[in-house]
Amino acid sequence: MNNEDTGQRAAAEAIEGGASGGLSVADLLARVTSGAPATAPPAAAPSAPAPARTADDVADVIATAAGRHLPGGRLAIDADFFDAGGTSVQAVELVAELEAELGVEFDLDEVFADARPVSLARRLLPATAQAEPVAVTPLAPDPATPAALTATPPSAPAEAPYSRARREDLDQILADLALADRLPFTDVPEPVPPRRILLTGATGFLGSHMLLDLLRHSEAHVYCLVRAADEEAAAARLAEALKGYRLPWSAEVRRRVTVLPGDIRRPRLGLTEERWHTLAHELDGVVGVAAAVDFLRGYHSLRASNVLGALTLAELAATGRPKPLHHISSIAVFNEVGITAMGEDDPLAHADRLISGYDQSKWAAEVALRRARDHGLVVTALRPGGIGGHTRTGAYNPQDLSSGLISAFGRFRTVPAFHYLNAAPVDWVSRVAVAAICEPDAWGYDYNLTGVPNTLDDVVRDMALGGMHVRVQDWDEWRTDALARLEAEPVPELAFLGRVLQSPTALKLCEATLKGPAAGGERTDALVDALGLPPAARYDARAQLRTFERLAEDGLARLPHKDDQPYLWFTETTEGHVGPVGAAADTPCSMALTLSIASMYQLVKERRVDVTGEVTCAAVHPRPLTVERGDIWVRPDEGIPQRHGTTHQLLRYRLRLRDADGGLWWLEGRKHARARRDVWRQTRALTVEIGRLGEAARLIGEVVVPADTYVRDQIDGIRVDPRLTAREKRAAKLTWLAWFGLEMGRGLLGPFARAAADLLDLRRTPTLTEQHR
Repeated sequence: MNNEDTGQRAAAEAIEGGASGGLSVADLLARVTSGAPATAPPAAAPSAPAPARTADDVADVIATAAGRHLPGGRLAIDADFFDAGGTSVQAVELVAELEAELGVEFDLDEVFADARPVSLARRLLPATAQAEPVAVTPLAPDPATPAALTATPPSAPAEAPYSRARREDLDQILADLALADRLPFTDVPEPVPPRRILLTGATGFLGSHMLLDLLRHSEAHVYCLVRAADEEAAAARLAEALKGYRLPWSAEVRRRVTVLPGDIRRPRLGLTEERWHTLAHELDGVVGVAAAVDFLRGYHSLRASNVLGALTLAELAATGRPKPLHHISSIAVFNEVGITAMGEDDPLAHADRLISGYDQSKWAAEVALRRARDHGLVVTALRPGGIGGHTRTGAYNPQDLSSGLISAFGRFRTVPAFHYLNAAPVDWVSRVAVAAICEPDAWGYDYNLTGVPNTLDDVVRDMALGGMHVRVQDWDEWRTDALARLEAEPVPELAFLGRVLQSPTALKLCEATLKGPAAGGERTDALVDALGLPPAARYDARAQLRTFERLAEDGLARLPHKDDQPYLWFTETTEGHVGPVGAAADTPCSMALTLSIASMYQLVKERRVDVTGEVTCAAVHPRPLTVERGDIWVRPDEGIPQRHGTTHQLLRYRLRLRDADGGLWWLEGRKHARARRDVWRQTRALTVEIGRLGEAARLIGEVVVPADTYVRDQIDGIRVDPRLTAREKRAAKLTWLAWFGLEMGRGLLGPFARAAADLLDLRRTPTLTEQHR
């Protein structure tokens, strides 16, 4: 080793160890780009020129800085920062730290595209100096690539940095596709429902729901591959994930699950040789759900999880006992701007037109597995679109782009113009996917699990019915407005959406998603129909109800509020008499009220109507009393009958009143349904009690809506938010009348049904035994 090599090593050790007096990162970069000496010279000594160094020197420095942000504290120069455990937030912090030390500006999009220190160093050097071209050490083979599937990507010619990166991605994709040609050949599996299944991704949003559906709808024992140090830690991580999505982790679930610590990014899934071969000969099916879902990261950063992991699962499926591979793909394989069709058997996008690393990785995995079919492997490709929250529990994926967009729509009350949103709730996606896994006749085909697409009109109408009038903007205007609002009022839970909206690469993905066609699912529909499963339905406001509540609880959305501008309203007048409790009701009493709702959500969830207006009653005060707060509950307590089943509540009024002198009063009113012929009057008559706030009732009586005002005020007189279109106003009126009419019909029918049941109840006729007791 010559003196120059010794000096280089000493400098590198000094930098990595942070020794006092060693070179700083800026010193090293200056040395690399301008020929500064390898060691820090004395202040008085002139610096002697030294030859330029390789990108590996700068990569070492970047790797050392990156290691400080990782759990293990270290990062190899050819290892990906995100695969090593780094997060998007930590990447932003790392870039800020390097920019401060190096005095140069990093392109954050390039960091996400390829977060290997050696790649960052190679791209950094041309931007910081006009020196001679720097020699770049060839990259070492990716340690995550299975030994049996190693291929060397073709070399790329010298190009501009951005186009060179694109060329490198395409070269790597082609090399990864070739790995499928090295998979073992296999026979067709036995067409019987699986009894032993390997499932990856069980700690993720879709995977956790699929695990429970596999246990509910099959007799299979499920082996869950979980990234953890040992089995105990893996089991704890799985339990925590299930509970986080409101799924059970019980003794019965634990009995039918075997947790395997491993990693899809490692050769043979990180399993021992013995475990690998045992699974290869005992499993009946392999289900690959695990994937890195990050729309900011590039192909090189995602390939270990999304492509090499899928190929390793294919290797397991083709080894030993023949078994099918069920691969969770994505309609992102069509995510080319301008594509005209996304049917289950339509051609996929052109690889060179996919911009996002996520799209590229899902495309490469599915195309590689198509090649594996030529080796006899039975591969089922299941392609979800956006995966919405659970329709009953409200569980959702906070990092899902669909959830982020829906949250922003509700929070900002604006929507970007789009063609279709191909999204379906997680419970439907999971159930259909599991049905395909458990039905041998369904194996080996491609399925789009996207449900019924939402159009722009659908989303606007759903939000309007929810009391959230939204304004439609073009994409650029919406993006600019959303970023400005997120900057003015930061929402930590929407930080990832802000990063997506600032990334040129991710914006292309959003553009392709929002401007793409509706995904077709004819084969999926046929499977659902043949198996008697719930058919696909639009992921509308009702399906999103529980999820939207969870989003609001977590600060991602805002539910309609009582103080919001009313969505729909009408007037109601009543006239009658009241009197002291126990005495005749001979004092006139009238109410002039405005009944309103802030949203249809308010009706569906609370069955409540807001009330404002005035009450005029001389027995209380000579001047009208103002309704400070008022509520009406429709069929309170679900219309549970009172007085031995002969009286059912239709409506309950509760008003807080203030008189002209500042005194506070309360009014309680009830409309009842009884099995009598005066049905029309029952819908209009209100029994009322009035008293001072905090005291018992002083007055009691009855007020009635005049027959000639009912239709005029409460049907023809309905008013709707003027910001809505004429069609939306008509839909709002019809929706309210249909809902209220149905509730009143159910309430009025209850007493008659109960009376009829009493008449037909044979138990009321004494038997011979009872007569002789």
